[in-house]
Amino acid sequence: MPHLIHAAQALLPEGWASDVAVGIDQGRITSVAAGAAPEGERVAVLLPAPVNLHSHAFQRAMAGMTERRGPDPRDSFWTWRQLMFRFLDRLTPEDVEAIAAFVQMEMLEAGYAGVAEFHYLHHRPGGAAYDDLAEMSARIAAAAAETGIGLTLLPVLYQHGGCDGRALAPGQVRFGNDLNRFSTLLEGAERALAGLPEDTALGLAPHSLRAVSREGLAGTAHLRPGAPIHMHLAEQVAEVDEVSAAWGARPVDWLLDHAEVDARWCLIHCTQMLPGETARLAATGAVAGLCPITEASLGDGIFDGIRFLAAGGRFGVGSDSNIRISLAEELRSLEYSQRLRDRGRAMLAEPARSTGRLLFEGAVAGGAQAAGRPSGAIAPGQWADLLALDGGHVDLEGRIGDALLDAWIFAGDDRMVRFVWSAGRALVRDGRHAKHDAITARYRTTLARLRDRL
Repeated sequence: MPHLIHAAQALLPEGWASDVAVGIDQGRITSVAAGAAPEGERVAVLLPAPVNLHSHAFQRAMAGMTERRGPDPRDSFWTWRQLMFRFLDRLTPEDVEAIAAFVQMEMLEAGYAGVAEFHYLHHRPGGAAYDDLAEMSARIAAAAAETGIGLTLLPVLYQHGGCDGRALAPGQVRFGNDLNRFSTLLEGAERALAGLPEDTALGLAPHSLRAVSREGLAGTAHLRPGAPIHMHLAEQVAEVDEVSAAWGARPVDWLLDHAEVDARWCLIHCTQMLPGETARLAATGAVAGLCPITEASLGDGIFDGIRFLAAGGRFGVGSDSNIRISLAEELRSLEYSQRLRDRGRAMLAEPARSTGRLLFEGAVAGGAQAAGRPSGAIAPGQWADLLALDGGHVDLEGRIGDALLDAWIFAGDDRMVRFVWSAGRALVRDGRHAKHDAITARYRTTLARLRDRL
């Protein structure tokens, strides 16, 4: 049914406006008018809602379980990864669906309208395929059907255990496919998505230069012409060293020299780039997929945001390991990382845009591009991906324009998010998802079963 939202303040492509009426029909924004008389559903502050551009849903159930030092005197991403491999060997398809639904619900309550799910858990423990090769993809789709989130599913090609082509280790065999079987899995994923709303999308994800061959990387890009392509790139020093030794160049330079990287690509992390690589990547039009909370958790390093944005680069944010799902905190962590490294303040701000507004608008535009999702702006023709903030919150009351975003991102948290619409679907009201209790109860039961298996 057609729907009308009236906002006291709204962030439009041309800037802030007052008394904005937004018409919605069949999931799309049909009209936007400033200075309108109040009618329809009324909110205080209306914003375009971003896409969470990088998620491994199943890792949410590990949150808080990896903060003890193991036998290695220096804990690192690589020791964490071994713990993650052991954990995922316990997961059933039913577990994955319950965890994904809980994660998606949390994302919506945090203000995200969509998610690009970087999905690499395909097979049974031990590596044998399910009867339906796309069983696990279907579970992610089922979770999205329950939560209503806008889904871009990114099945992952994962071929080998390292740049030398070694066999997959026990913890990796649930990921593995050659290119032919991956093509079949992709077809199954497409069928699994067929019953979801029109705003659902399918993309591609060659995992990383460590995990795919040259032929696999090239072949993946041609399986779905025009679809989004996501890949981990230059996340860890050891990864850069391994790729440099095996491929003859650092990861970013090798990829840009050998692949047609353009606006359909999203390169995840990129925390280990030299200045020249940063400028080269920015010039491609690709999105840098940044996950500041996870990058801090895993000790990845700091993305060179100042240089990248100065070169015209595009970025979005994701929750990756889902150790904590908070849109405001991802953006805050991105800015604070720049401040800590360079010992300054308001590092990403511009004369015409505050830090909060630049971060938010960048994440909204980059997330929509990375997901292949026509959203990211309150404008006619876009999917109605919208969020409303609580204008009566003590830290927002009386604020106007950019000051609202600055207060939310730097002084607030998810409790300021009151309403969220995904392609016009009203999913969060008064800060809670419509199915919050049922989804949470199922997740609790799943966690209890997992604890018994560990």
